[in-house]
Amino acid sequence: MIEPVSPHAFRAAMSQLGAPVVVVTTDGPEGRHGLTVSAVCSVSDTPATLLVCLNRANRSYPAFVANRVLGFNILGEGDQALATAFASSRLRSEERFAHGAWYEAVTGAPLLDRAVTSLDCTVEAVHISGTHDVLLCRVKAIRHDAEENDALAWFDRRFHALPRTKTTE
Repeated sequence: MIEPVSPHAFRAAMSQLGAPVVVVTTDGPEGRHGLTVSAVCSVSDTPATLLVCLNRANRSYPAFVANRVLGFNILGEGDQALATAFASSRLRSEERFAHGAWYEAVTGAPLLDRAVTSLDCTVEAVHISGTHDVLLCRVKAIRHDAEENDALAWFDRRFHALPRTKTTE
């Protein structure tokens, strides 16, 4: 069925696009903040660059742009409660960070100790698009989880575990 483009129709269509569950974090002069996002992707491996789309109406948005450092914390299976806390508009920043153990990255961004993978980044550029800004972020350091936990994905408005494929050599 073809339907006209509307915000509702677009959100329904995007719910069918599987995405990683990522908590982006920042810390600096504008304070410590974090959000659960799914609009994250790689841009280039040379230099290593990611992008994230942030809604300018979000109360944490000004801190991300002003601090200019971001931690990308790719969540694993079992982190649904943490993802929900960072997606909540009712929780204050310090309440969100009470979920999980955090450490300070080289840039000062908070990184989750148990993340499947964490990337420490600086904001290189900001581009306006509709209600959101696209932040291009240069990767400064990467940390992989030694436990090799399964990843967490968001699809059809629900969390799903993505098991790691075991390779034989």
